[in-house]
Amino acid sequence: MNMKMSGPVATDLIRELPVAELALQLLASLGRGETVNPNNMLRGAEQAFEHNNEPDTRTLLSKLADAWGWLQAHNLIGPHAQNTVSEWQQVTATGRELTKDPNALTKLWAADRLSGSLDPVLEQKVRPIFNLGDYESACFAAMKTVEVEVRAAAGLDNSVLGVDLMRRAFKPDGGLLADTEAHKGEQQALMELFAGSIGAFKNPASHRTVHFDDPVEAAEVVQLADLLLRLLRRAQSRGA
Repeated sequence: MNMKMSGPVATDLIRELPVAELALQLLASLGRGETVNPNNMLRGAEQAFEHNNEPDTRTLLSKLADAWGWLQAHNLIGPHAQNTVSEWQQVTATGRELTKDPNALTKLWAADRLSGSLDPVLEQKVRPIFNLGDYESACFAAMKTVEVEVRAAAGLDNSVLGVDLMRRAFKPDGGLLADTEAHKGEQQALMELFAGSIGAFKNPASHRTVHFDDPVEAAEVVQLADLLLRLLRRAQSRGA
């Protein structure tokens, strides 16, 4: 009886999965060892595929190579501390953590959303909360930051809150932060953008528990807050 040899990932999964999901499957198989080597992995897989008479060995190897490259690009495998001049690498701390997390890919996409720099206030107050996985608090803190910054820029009293604050600050023909050189419809739209964002993502969390189970959605709320702050800074520069 001719026993089948096993590669790092089941051949059916290599054929079926998109690169990102295949990469996490590959990572799980690598995470058991302290050091990893791309040539060893691919040559071992090649030997297994040829032994099993797989009809598409070259395609399978190409997909594994793509998956390895994806892991490198996302800092899940990297240079080995003692073997930097060789092909030996190691699974990073982030990589080891993700192999234990069933929601790893979703969290990785969320982190990608916020890979660039945010407004300095969000970097200080919101990113640390987001990185801890407390998405509800991060979203509330992001929109609260927008509220505080708008109030300060418009010189309004602390008693003016939420949607009402946004409408007063950006009110066409009268709001301190309105762009008087823009068309009236654009002024109205900007006011509604700020008011709607605060009403949808800040006010509900002020009154009840809001569950952000999707890290990607939470990241996009933080991104929205970052955009609002960018628009606010532009409004402030007009009045400078």
